[in-house]
Amino acid sequence: MITIKKYPNRRLYDTSKSQYVNLETIKQLVMQHQEFKVVDSKTEDDLTKSILLQIISEQEANDSQSLLTQSVLKQLIRFYGSDMQVFLRQYLEQSISTFLERQDAFQGVMQEFMESTSPMGVFNQMMEKNMQMWQQFAGGSVVNPFATPGGNSGSTVNNSYSDDTPPDEPSQDEPNNNTP
Repeated sequence: MITIKKYPNRRLYDTSKSQYVNLETIKQLVMQHQEFKVVDSKTEDDLTKSILLQIISEQEANDSQSLLTQSVLKQLIRFYGSDMQVFLRQYLEQSISTFLERQDAFQGVMQEFMESTSPMGVFNQMMEKNMQMWQQFAGGSVVNPFATPGGNSGSTVNNSYSDDTPPDEPSQDEPNNNTP
């Protein structure tokens, strides 16, 4: 476990690397799932929670990266000192743990959703439909540059029509079902 000491001048010192660090460095430790603790350099009191809250506070100050709305923050504050505080803490911890366990599957679903509802996703779908109509109209071999990954990207579509027979008329080899 990495030990980071916080000095009275508010500087943070990583004892494992013998160098001063900042909140961004500690955030990277969190992102890399590194175990660490932050302690007061004189008293050895655990300051990890307050440092983590500082990181969250900095992230929340940037509205584009905010996870917690004002409403959620107000509701959280109301739980302090209430009988439900312990239950909420357990619920939040369990909910986040469950969410993280399901994160990969969730990201896959969200990516599919975003691709299907984003302007580019809609554009890609329109282009594919246009290519399909063009292939039907052309009746021959057409390379589809707009095919989705995993589809027939770059493949040649070859309908089984002869060069001298239009696609909407039966060939001479096929029986004509329209005659009485």
